[in-house]
Order: sequence, then C-alpha cells, then structure tokens
Amino acid sequence: MPSRISDCRDSHYVTFRDLYSLISTNGFLPVKQPLKRLPDPYYLQWEQVMDELPTLLKEKNIRNIVDNLEILETDRLITEREWQRAYVILCFLTHSYIWGGDVPSEILPPCISIPFLQVSDHLDLPPVATYAALNLWNFSSTGEDFTDLDNLKALHTFSGTEDESWFYVLSVAVEARGAHILPLMLQATDAIKDKDYERIKHTLDSMVTCIRQLTDILGRMSERCDPMVFYYQIRPFLAGTKNMGAAGLPNGVFYDEGDGNGQWKQLRGGSNGQSSLIQFFDLILGIDHMSTGTCHTLRGSNGPMKPASKEMGFHEEVRFYMPGPHRKFLAIVSQLDSIKDFVYSAPKSLEQQQLLQAYQGATKAFGDFRQAHIQMVTRYIVVPSRKPCPSSSLGTGMNLATVSLAANGGIQTELTGTGGTDLIPFLKSTRDNTYRAGFTAASNELSVVNAHITVDVAHKGL
Repeated sequence: MPSRISDCRDSHYVTFRDLYSLISTNGFLPVKQPLKRLPDPYYLQWEQVMDELPTLLKEKNIRNIVDNLEILETDRLITEREWQRAYVILCFLTHSYIWGGDVPSEILPPCISIPFLQVSDHLDLPPVATYAALNLWNFSSTGEDFTDLDNLKALHTFSGTEDESWFYVLSVAVEARGAHILPLMLQATDAIKDKDYERIKHTLDSMVTCIRQLTDILGRMSERCDPMVFYYQIRPFLAGTKNMGAAGLPNGVFYDEGDGNGQWKQLRGGSNGQSSLIQFFDLILGIDHMSTGTCHTLRGSNGPMKPASKEMGFHEEVRFYMPGPHRKFLAIVSQLDSIKDFVYSAPKSLEQQQLLQAYQGATKAFGDFRQAHIQMVTRYIVVPSRKPCPSSSLGTGMNLATVSLAANGGIQTELTGTGGTDLIPFLKSTRDNTYRAGFTAASNELSVVNAHITVDVAHKGL
C-alpha cells in the first residue's frame, strides 16, 4: 500500500499514519473509555452537581446551585481525557442552566462561562452541547468492545432515564461499528491511481455490509427509548441557542465573563448531523449536499467560527461542531481522489460496470440508512409533537414543541431540529441527495455501458 496521500489544499503530502493519528482505532471514538470523574479533587464541586443533575432539574433548583459555584481554573486539567471530561461536564451544566427553568436563561454565569470558553478553545470546539459531549465522550462500557450496545451506558443524562442513556449510546455503537470501514475506504481511494477496480469494488461491498449493520443498530432504538419520554423529557435540553428568538433567546445566550465582559453567542444544539462518521461516508461516496440547509438553517446568526466569504451549507457548517482533529481529518479526506469520479469515467468495461454497480449499492445502502433515520424521527418527534404532554414530564424543563411552534411564527408547519434545521424537509433532502448519487451514475453511464457490452459480446461471438 502506498504510504502517502496528497493533500491538494496545503500542497504537501501526508502519510496514512499522519491521517490515522487524527482518529483512533475506534474511529471517531476514543481509544479508551471516557473518564468517569476528574481525578483532581479541585473539581469536586463540578462532579457533585453532575451526580445530582437529574434531581436538580426535576426540582428546578439547578440555577441556584450553579450560581453558587466557584470559578474554577482549567490549568489543573492535564491529559486530553481530562479536558474532554471537563467539556462534557460544562456542556451538561450549560444546557441545564439555559433550559432548566420555566423560561430559558439568556445569561450564563461566569462560573460556567469562563472555564467553558477555555476548555472549548483547548479542544477546538464551540461552548455548547455537541455530539462529542453527548455521545463520543459520554459513555462507559463493561469491556473495550464499544460495538456491543448492551454493554454500553451513558455517563450522564439530563432526565436520569434509561431512555436517554440508550439514546446516546446507540450512537456510540454506530460509531464503533463503523470504525473498521474507515481505513478500508481510504485505501480504496489510494487504489484509484492504480485502476484497481477489484479492490475498490471489494471495499464498496464491505461498505454496504457495514452500513446495513448500522441501520440494524438504528432500528434498536425502540427497545429501551420511549418516544414520549424522548420528546418531552430529553429533547428540550438538546436545543441550541440559534434560531431560538421566538422561544425567548432573540440574541442567543450571553456568556458572562465578569466585570461587564462577555459575548453573545448563537450556537446549534447537539445533533447527529455532527457525526464525523456520517460525513466521512458522504465524502467517500462524493455525495453533494451543498444546496441542503442553506436557507432555513443559517438565518439570523453567526456560527461558532468566523463566517466564510460565501454561504455555507449545513453539512459544511456543522464541521465546526466537531473536535478539531476530526474536522482536519475530513478536510484531508475531501481532497483525496474521488471514487465517484472514477466510477463515472468512460469508456466502461465489464469490470468497470461491476464497479459502478458496487457504487450504486453503497449509495443505496446509505440512502436506506437515512430513510431509516427519517422513520425514527417521525416516530420520536413528529408523532409525539401531535400528542399532549404527559403529566409525568411536567417540571423537567421547557417543552421544545413550544419552541418549535414559536420559531415558525405560531404555526406549526415544520418542526425544528435541535441542530436548528427545518427537520423533515432537511432530512428528506439529504436522503434524496444520497440516492441521487447512484441514480445519476446509472443514468449517465447506462447507454455507454450497454453499447460497450454489446460490442464486447459480439466480438466474442456470443
């Protein structure tokens, strides 16, 4: 296997070893389980609040407790696992503080803002609950095999329910199961220069198997997560502060740093759209989402990073909500030789036709995965949104159904996702783009392929 991959943007070469150093043997999950507690007793007061978080939220006492916390320094965080643990804690405390009352809080106190901004800066992440905080760094396992969903448990939840834990760790199992396909697909892009059709076809077939396994994992959501519990007790705390003016946050949230200093931020909430694994599949298969999510998802606020000179689509923007190394990994992958372009190249031999079919199989499997996700969203968000709030959910925080209704001018035309998108239209567009990649290949190449095969058969006298 060649040892170098060209990174066109930076005009230099990076080795596979360099590229793999940005992820782990578990893909975008850490090699070891996340820390369950910060080892330095200096941070005990943070840990104590986390121990009681579901109760404090249920009793609506979280803001009083947080307001009395000291402003802790971050210079006693040593390892990356400690920084990640601190980020998880501060994400949960931030969203609990914002959404844990009868109305959202527009101001985040210095005891949270100051360390959160520092930790976020160290990890190159925005100071908001992200997929990394909720899923990648928020689980424990009875073993080192993170693909076994039954052995996983979330370290922290807002609601204290098994439903919420299951919701988080299902994504952990997806990430772990998908990890093994990353090096195979990278090797496939490297095989393009050698026109190794069989090798690329084999990896695409492996990708189909992998994605189907991920779809099966997704289908297990209903085993331990009730839709009504998710919608009314869990989802409200995942909301961000972007596009939430009608919910009471017209300017987002002010991160108070004391002495009159601070800054307003409007940030997206935690969303599976921030999964680097899913974006990796998009990049490897050459699926274009540039036109998806640019109208409704970017209105009225800046992202966590400096805005680009041109409008970004949702998929491009949410990379800024991924850990820095993962974002860099995807940036390099986006510059690799394109499997899609290679599949499109003409003329087509019988061998190339088989490669085309393998590519179509991969895009169909990925489209089916996204269709399964839409069905899950329908069951867990659309259907519950049309039902009254159960009395057992009262007192756990703001109802995001109200937020969604307000955000649409008082008319519930479309539900708003926690990531700030018009939920179902966005997901359908993303799914259609995925299917279309394979259909386009079929329509563009079918006449060329059929003509070539006809000539080949005639030449052989068959």
